[in-house]
Parts: sequence; C-alpha cells; structure tokens
Amino acid sequence: MKEKLVLVGNGMAGVRTIEELLKIAPDMYDITVFGAEPYGNYNRILLSPVLAGDKTIDDIMLNTLDWYEENNIKLHVGKTVVDVDRKGRKVIADDGTEETYDRLLLATGSNPFIIPVPGHGLPGVIGFRDIKDVDTMLGTAKTKTHAVVIGGGLLGLEAANGLKIQGMDVTVVHLTDTLMERQMDDVSGRMLQQSLEEKGLQFLMATQTEAILGDDCVKAVRFKDGLEISADIVVMAAGIRPNIELAEKIGLHCERGIVVNDTMQTFDPKIYSVGECVQHRGETYGLVAPLFEQGKVCANHLAKFGIGRYEGSVTSTKLKVTGIDLFSAGDFTGDDTTEDIIMKDVANGVYKKVVLKDNKIHGAVMYGDTVDGAWYFQMLRDGTDVSDIRDHLMFGQAHLGDAGHGGENAASAMSDDMEVCGCNGVCKGDIVNAITDKGLFTLEEVKAHTKAAASCGSCTGLVEQILASTVGDYSDTPKKKAMCGCTEHTHDEVRHAIKHNELTSIPAVHEFLEWKTPDGCASCRPALNFYVLAAWPNESVDDPQSRFINERVHANIQKDGTYSVVPRMWGGVTTPNELRAIADAAEKFDAKMVKVTGGQRIDLFGIKKEDLPEIWSDLNKAGMVSGHAYGKSLRTVKTCVGEEWCRFGTQDSTGLGIKIEEMTWGSQTPHKFKIAVSGCPRNCAEATIKDFGVVCVDSGYELHVGGNGGIHVKATDLLARVATEEEAMEYCGAFMQIYREEAHYLERTAPWIERVGLSYVKEKVVEDEVGRKVLNQRFLDSQDVFKFDPWAREVADAETRKVYIPIKKIG
Repeated sequence: MKEKLVLVGNGMAGVRTIEELLKIAPDMYDITVFGAEPYGNYNRILLSPVLAGDKTIDDIMLNTLDWYEENNIKLHVGKTVVDVDRKGRKVIADDGTEETYDRLLLATGSNPFIIPVPGHGLPGVIGFRDIKDVDTMLGTAKTKTHAVVIGGGLLGLEAANGLKIQGMDVTVVHLTDTLMERQMDDVSGRMLQQSLEEKGLQFLMATQTEAILGDDCVKAVRFKDGLEISADIVVMAAGIRPNIELAEKIGLHCERGIVVNDTMQTFDPKIYSVGECVQHRGETYGLVAPLFEQGKVCANHLAKFGIGRYEGSVTSTKLKVTGIDLFSAGDFTGDDTTEDIIMKDVANGVYKKVVLKDNKIHGAVMYGDTVDGAWYFQMLRDGTDVSDIRDHLMFGQAHLGDAGHGGENAASAMSDDMEVCGCNGVCKGDIVNAITDKGLFTLEEVKAHTKAAASCGSCTGLVEQILASTVGDYSDTPKKKAMCGCTEHTHDEVRHAIKHNELTSIPAVHEFLEWKTPDGCASCRPALNFYVLAAWPNESVDDPQSRFINERVHANIQKDGTYSVVPRMWGGVTTPNELRAIADAAEKFDAKMVKVTGGQRIDLFGIKKEDLPEIWSDLNKAGMVSGHAYGKSLRTVKTCVGEEWCRFGTQDSTGLGIKIEEMTWGSQTPHKFKIAVSGCPRNCAEATIKDFGVVCVDSGYELHVGGNGGIHVKATDLLARVATEEEAMEYCGAFMQIYREEAHYLERTAPWIERVGLSYVKEKVVEDEVGRKVLNQRFLDSQDVFKFDPWAREVADAETRKVYIPIKKIG
C-alpha cells in the first residue's frame, strides 16, 4: 500500500517538489494537495504581465487542473489548511476537510508586508501577491483614477507600471532615495527612475507614509511631511514575510521562517518544508532559483534516496522591470578596499559597474545590457582572477580576442557549465545538449525541454543566442523558424510556394509541401487560408472552418461565453435610423451592456450564440453591416469632425475617413488593421498610432504607417505627403496590399515594418509610382472579388451550433 503525502500550498516551490518526486519515484505516494486559491499551479512571477495586459491567467498556468488528474493527484482548491494533528498525522482545512498523511510538505509561501499605519485595513488597501490582487487592481482601474504604490522594489514598480498601462495616474512612494536599492546602485536606480518618469509614473522618494485616509474605503494617503495625495487604491509592495502562521500554531520550530535542515526537514521528521516560508542556515529566500533547488533536494529525500543536501544558494538577480533588463550580484556597492570599473552610456540606456577586490569580481550591477551577467556571476562564484582580461572586462566575453570568439555573440563564448537560467538552474551545456540530442529549433521547444526562459523570461535573449549559435550560422536568432509543428517551412517559404506553384487550396498546399499532419493545426490552418486567398483571390475559395470562431460568427466571444456584436459606423458617423436599430436589437436580444468603443462605434455585449444569426438579420435590414471588431481585417477608420465643424480643421477629415472606410472595409489582412484621419495636426483621431494614419494639413495630407496603441505603444513613421484625397486613398490601398501580400499571418504592421525596413516600404509604395498604382489596383480588385458578405444568409449546423457568415463573390 502506498504512503500518503500531503502538500500544503499549491505554489511554485511545493508543486516543483512534487514534479521532481514524480520523475524519480512516481509510484511511491498517494499525493494530496491543498491550495487556498481556486486554480491550479501558476507562475506568480508573471502576475505583472497579466496586470499589464500582456498575458492572461491561462497563459501563466504551470500545471492545469488536468495535470493533477493525469498524475493521480487529489487537489483541494479554495481550501486553506488551518490545523495539523501531528500526533494523529491529520491535516484539517477551514471547511472541515481532513486528510491523513505519512509525510507532510509545508510550502505556505509568504505574505505581503502591510505597513501597520492607521487606515491600513481599509477596503482598497491590497498587496500584490496573487490573482485576486490583480483582479482587484484591474477592476479598480476600470472606474477609478488615482493609485498609490508603496514600495519602489520590483513588485512595486511592476504594479505601478501595470496600473499606468490600465489608465490610472500612479504615484510610487519609496522610503529611500534609490529605487530597488537591494538590486541597484544609485546611478542605475536614477536611470531607472528617469525612464519610468518618461513613461508617466510619478515618484515620492525618501518619503514615509503616516496614514491612509478614508471612511468606508481609501480616499487619500498622508505622509510624515504633511503632504496628502488622492488615492482610490493603495498597493502595499514594501516587502514579504514568510507565512509561518500554521507552522507556529502546530508547534514547529520557527524563527523568521520555518527552520529546516539540509534535507529540508523541520524539527518534526515527518514534516518537510520548502519555499519562501523556509529559513535555512539563518537565511530566507524570495527568488525562484533557490526555492527550486530546495524542491529538488526535498524530493530526493521524500523518495528515500537520502543523497541530496541543500547548502544554501549564492544568488544573482536577473530581472526585467517594465521592459528594462537589470542584473546584480554580490556586493555591487563596494567600500574602501574595492575598486570600481564603470561603463555608462545614458543615451543608449546602458550602465555597467563591476566591483573588484584583489583582482577578483566582488560584485556587479548592470542596466539595459545584461547579456554578460552570467559570465560575471560565474567568475564571482569561482573567484576568478581577472588581471589578464581587465582591459576587456566591460566589453563582454564575446569581445575577448584571446578567447577566440571575436565578433560572435556572448552565448558562443560561454562555457558549458555557466548558468543561463537562474530560475530553473539551467546551464548552457544543458541547453546545447537538448538542442542537439532532441533536434530542437525554436525557443518554445527549448523552453519545453529545459525550462530555460520559462519562468521570469529575463534570460530569453541569451537562450535565443545559444539556440542560434548551436543550430547554425545565425547572427542573432535562427533565420528559419517553421510556421508550426506541422511543417519545417517558414511563413515566407509557404507564401512563395503558394504564389509560384499556383496552389489555390489548403489541401494543395499540404500535398505540395508535404505537410506532416493531414489537416494541419489551429495555428497553420488560419494562416494558410489567408495566404491562399491573398495570393489567388479569383481562383480560391474561403474555408470558414479555418477561421477563428470570432470571424465565423461575426461577433467577439467574451469570458462568460456570450458574444459582443459591433455594427459598422462609417467614420464614426451614424443616423437616427441606425441608432433605433441598435436600440431595438439591444432590447430584443437582452444585451447586458451597450458601450461606445474607442473606434467610434456601439458594441452590444452579452448576446447568446444562438441569437447571432437573428440579430445580424435585424441589423442588416436597417442597412448596418459588420464592424469586424474581431477580424484579421480592417477594424475601424476613426475620424474627427474636421473643417466642417472644427475651427482648427484644415480638410474634410470625416468625409475622407468615410471614403477610405468604404474602400477598405471587409478587407482581409494578416492581423487587425486600424486607420484614422485627423483634420489637423492636433490629431484628435490619434492617427499617429494607427496602422495607417492621415493627418490633414493646409497643403494636403501627411500619411503615416506602422503605429499601434495598446500595451506597447508604437508611434507611426511618416510615409509620404500628398496633395489630394485621391492620392491618400491610392497610397492607403497600395500600403495595405503590400502588407497583405508580404507580412506573416498575425504580424502587425509595426513589427512587419521593423522587420523589412521603412525604406523598403517607401521604395515600393512611394518611390515606385507605377508599382504603387499596380498594388492599389490589386487591392481594389481583391475587394471586388472577395469580401465578407453580411447580407448572405447565415448557415447554422443544428448539432454543433457552429454559425458563420459565408463569403461570396460580389458583382
């Protein structure tokens, strides 16, 4: 009969221990896990990208609920263990659930330190530790304005950045005059602060909080110097404390954390502990890498191998704060017995400082360019004498002439035993062996097989360099990256084959290019469908089932399973008849919300899937067509009122916007495509953050390309200046067509232009007048042949309830 192992705490350290145990002794225990949150195991490090909108909760899940079931692990979610009967070996949860154990593993993690100032218990004062905290911040950002973040460390800055991205005014309050003083020195801290101030964050440095003000909820924060500032939410990010409440209650020996020995045993030999709650040899750890080392040792002893020892961790810190790479290790401050070597390039955002003592690296801090961090850290740990390479030290390992690696990237100069991924303890040799032995070719494959770059992501660039130098003669990244696992061909190779071999259907592409899977996958099917239609608009037939569900049903699926419906409003202009039709549809189909979108349209939320054909039928009768708010196609043409009404307007921006929208609507593109026309340089329609933007000026029109808003705002590049509306529309058609013909599927205009170069786009669209006209005509021809037909009768499969609106030839 199997022994019973109970894990209290469903976080990264505890579950990593279970993963390691399953590798070496998969049949030894019946395993039960208690988790206080209603989820599987997720990557807490990546809560910041979730707050910023870069990732979803699903994206950061490390072990889904299915994983527990597949490994025969009994999981109690949403249950907090409140007591342990050590004598009876029984665990008791807050809802009365009980489980017996032969071995108990405590991984209770840590709690945010809430500064005990008056008002700290008010609603609206939160930490930044879990998904609930993120949901609270996102919910507040939808309706409130002012946020105060107390603490200028990593978590505080990530919280501040995320709230700023969500539209709040954010003030960061820090007790010292240097941000992230545990990881950065004064210079790098000031550089970081300046960079964040340029992004719109505000700072109160060397400032102490006195009280949080409010009656029923947070209203303001008062500081020791008497200053008060408004606050709708206060995020406490002033540090963490090991969560030892349960351990203390059941009588385990605790100091700052749960005290363990080198085998991760507590003073009760039946109970082990790992993670942020642990104190080992007087130290507690908050970084992932030491916790995973603890998990590996603990699993070894739970498996009764008895050969592993955890002797503590020498750590370096590699971080990515709001897109800025940081690295620090050792004593980077120094004293009278040390000397500093510094390289500072403020204009390019690069700062490096190496502290030497007795010709050995004593510490290092890096800002902006951290690729040599692993090299410095290895020499620090090994006590390497750097006398012979001192002159080249600041230029990085790749520039050491005597190393034989001049001109190559830093990864090629690293030794195999040098650590690349500190979170998961992966060395260069591990990555190289995995690439060569398993035939890996993509970053995602390397992540899956080695876990390198799979946690915080700060070593991603270095992993890519190792991949590049191992796979072949590439400068930065592999030149050949397959579309997906169904083929070895790249997007460009597939597009070339479709065009030059007259492949007019997806099956023809599969056969000609010897696709590995007969029907392709969810990644390649939509891409192939688009590529075939773009290359052969007259000869090919759209495959609706190769489109995303949102495109098939002409509605945007929401998190509750309902849909939102967005009728098109030409240039943001509507009529009483259209408004009546929208109001009638909202009432008839019980829309849960009616909202004006950022693209000057009205969105109907909460529509049931089975009602989509009928709601579109009603809207079509009023002359309204799909706004394609979900499609890989033109989304909107945003306009201002222009010269007709505005005293600053120089041209008829509304009229031009409507003409452009009538020309481009329904067009299929590699990714969503947004256009705007502003009536003057005041740019009220935000034309300079659109894929194609027109800014009206006295002499005509400025045409801008390659912008986007969202998480990572990218301003446009000036494409050309033209004198007439007809020219503006011709340039627009030509630009959209070359983007449609040459960009990769799901590649926005901004990264596409960055990849091919603005000069290339100008050469094709601006400098080659004949070529521009040909491109524009191809665009117009394709618009005449294929277009989403909102008046076509919807087709519904009674069994699958799959609904789509077919595309048909027009004219």
